[in-house]
Amino acid sequence: MQFRSNGDAMETTVGFGDLVISANDELGYRPFQLMVASIVGCSGSVFKKILKKQRIEFEELTIDADVKRNPDEADRIERIILSFTIKGENLDKEKLKKNLAIARKNCSMARSVENSIEIEETIEVVE
Repeated sequence: MQFRSNGDAMETTVGFGDLVISANDELGYRPFQLMVASIVGCSGSVFKKILKKQRIEFEELTIDADVKRNPDEADRIERIILSFTIKGENLDKEKLKKNLAIARKNCSMARSVENSIEIEETIEVVE
């Protein structure tokens, strides 16, 4: 990937279009948002792949991310709490928890930061 400086932002072009990154959220995505989004996107995708492989059907999956940053250390991300909510009928919460643990072991983004950012996952089942 090649990035270009564009005033107060950095830009790159990817398959889906331009990606603009800036500390100013009026000019582009903030770097911490992209970090959290990559972890959520990876975790969610791997989790869904596992559910599909096990033929576990669901209606909807949402993930809320609560980010804890340390203002004394350059606003470093210290902790991300991922709250998975899955909607469907006859879902086994314990099996889903096990699948979520497997997903974590196979999410390259979560694994990349596991020694520097604490990641916690919870799961709620809604019928």
